[in-house]
Amino acid sequence: MTIRHFLDLWPLESADLRAILDEARRMKKARAGWTKGRIDPGAPLDGHTLAMIFEKASTRTRFSFDMAMRQLGGSSITATSSDMQLGRGETIEDTARVLSRYVDAVMIRANDHTDIETFAEASGVPVINGLSDRSHPCQIMADLMTLEENGVTLKGARLAWVGDGNNVCASFIHAAPKFGFSLAIGTPSRYAPDEDDLEIATELQGRVELFDTAEDAVAGADVVIADTFVSMGDLDAELRLEVLEPFAVTEELMELANGGARFLHCLPAHRGEEVDAEIIDGPASLVWDEAENRLHAQKAILRWCLQK
Repeated sequence: MTIRHFLDLWPLESADLRAILDEARRMKKARAGWTKGRIDPGAPLDGHTLAMIFEKASTRTRFSFDMAMRQLGGSSITATSSDMQLGRGETIEDTARVLSRYVDAVMIRANDHTDIETFAEASGVPVINGLSDRSHPCQIMADLMTLEENGVTLKGARLAWVGDGNNVCASFIHAAPKFGFSLAIGTPSRYAPDEDDLEIATELQGRVELFDTAEDAVAGADVVIADTFVSMGDLDAELRLEVLEPFAVTEELMELANGGARFLHCLPAHRGEEVDAEIIDGPASLVWDEAENRLHAQKAILRWCLQK
């Protein structure tokens, strides 16, 4: 049986990504009114264990994957890299080979994306990218699920990203040609997205445009997306706050979007920096649905990876 990894959206077929979203929505609907700890019918991952390795602090990724396994009837084991021999120099490949003998899948939240790729190459079980410096595919699946359940038809929609062209932005670029939405990115050149991602999107007929102002990116958008200006590991916080300040999502900026435009933010948020409180806590915001849907999207990803 071919091992199914979930490392990036680029290598995955649109049909598989669509199936994951549809399954996530189906499972969420089926649990309406249930207590959080109740196991899904049939316990589809009964007897399965997920290892979770964290090099970065986590709230949503950690709790959502843990609850995903519980609701699917499985279990999880959590460790930081400093808890493991990885922190004392054991190779990534050796760690992957050993964990493959203990667990059924591994989720990694890593500093360096190449470490996840190296782990997956040596692993005998599916590996899921819970976040890396290059991409955040699980987050984007939850975001797209949130938009669809709130009435946004992805094909033909115009999404606007404003701020740092970071790992989350990269995964939106990856998703654009897979789901047929256009993506307008407003970012200063210093923090522009990866050129390779933009080239691949063009090759795949993705409609991705770059703008050097937030206003141009947001004009006519159905969805406005922001992220923190300073991420974990960034060493230029003061410069980032200064350069990215014009890309903050304010009430004035949202008025340039289409009527009824929705707002997304993967959290944690810093009110008064990348977004005003009136927006993230206002009627346009979908951030709490978005956070909850990390759980449901990841359940579908786990089932896809484990072919259950």
